Amino acid sequence: MLFSFSIFLITLIFVIWQPRGLQIGTTAVIGAVVALIAGVVNFNDVVAVFDIIWDATLAFIGIIILSMVLDEIGFFEWAALKMAKLSKGSGKRMFFYSILLGAVVSAVFANDGAALILTPILLAKMHILRLNAKTILAFLLAGGFISDSASLPFVFSNLTNIVTANYFDIGFGAFFSNMIMPYFVSTTISMLVLWLLLRKDIPGHVDINLLKKPEEVIKNRALFNFSWLFLALLLSGYFIGDAYGIPVSVFALGGGIIFLAIAGFTKTVEPKHIIKNAPWQVVWFSLGLYVVVYGLKNEGLTDYLTEILLHLNAQNEVVAIVGTGFLAAALSALMNNMPTIMIMDIALKDIANEAMIYANIIGCNLGPKMTPFGSLATLLWLHTLNKKGVKIDFLSYTKFGLIVTPPVLLAVLLSLM
Repeated sequence: MLFSFSIFLITLIFVIWQPRGLQIGTTAVIGAVVALIAGVVNFNDVVAVFDIIWDATLAFIGIIILSMVLDEIGFFEWAALKMAKLSKGSGKRMFFYSILLGAVVSAVFANDGAALILTPILLAKMHILRLNAKTILAFLLAGGFISDSASLPFVFSNLTNIVTANYFDIGFGAFFSNMIMPYFVSTTISMLVLWLLLRKDIPGHVDINLLKKPEEVIKNRALFNFSWLFLALLLSGYFIGDAYGIPVSVFALGGGIIFLAIAGFTKTVEPKHIIKNAPWQVVWFSLGLYVVVYGLKNEGLTDYLTEILLHLNAQNEVVAIVGTGFLAAALSALMNNMPTIMIMDIALKDIANEAMIYANIIGCNLGPKMTPFGSLATLLWLHTLNKKGVKIDFLSYTKFGLIVTPPVLLAVLLSLM
């Protein structure tokens, strides 16, 4: 166990540190190769890991491609400007509207899509509005938090959702019906807690006349209008596919490729540019880190977790749900939610309590916000901000995360009752 954990810890440190620009996916793959050579895992384990994550990974690629094309045609910038205009110059309304926008983008385009695409747009708009550094940081922290806390309603809203839904054979409709209430609770409580914490840095008035009109950023009006119909059809396809047992990735990746082809045909985007700039490192990160963590599973970590979960399940429903959620949250904050969701799913496999499965997802989606390295979305978010000249240090982020996350997490877990 100690040797397996050492490989995992060193891999995670290099993922966070990224010395000399070492990519996160490259680091994770190196860690997996070391685990394989050292005998911590074998090729059968690699196959088992691939079987667990292939659908989630392909779906993620499709969602990101679709998001990047929509970003190219001005879809998200239009949404950000529309949100700003609707605020009518009120800093308070703009704060709440920006969180709502983040919640919608996270739900429909996944948490990683929200972190990668929406963050630079909002940052650019805040610079145009000439907001001070504290106000910009407040908006960014709120947006970064909601990207994960709102990634609950659909199977495709988070990689952790897809992995768990596939592992326990949860249908698209069943997942949605169980997680739509936690989604609304999470969004509402997140707004309340974030406002209480950050309200002093939100200005009373913002000069929205400095911004462009939303219609001015749309590159292709016909394609923009068509995109709404396309998204509606795609969402319907997920529900239809659920009835026939079709994997989520068929629609997510298929939809992304089809929309890319349409946008390319209209000369609105360059498909080669989209494919080249897609975050492929995330794919290698997922596969590599899962393989490394599978070594911990082989050494008995999941057995220990199963004992804890069985004890929680023997108590009342509140203890089982809240205990599972906070256990998953703590592990996600300490060792990243990607590996946590896998080992927790394995540990829960023989425990007949569906509510604990959903509590695990909620814990793995919200818990990572307590540390900068808790989720891939946060790592991408911080990396994006760093490239834009905005640096948030480890202690400041952790302090923020530890204050905001627990009350939101508790409220969302209780909504499962």
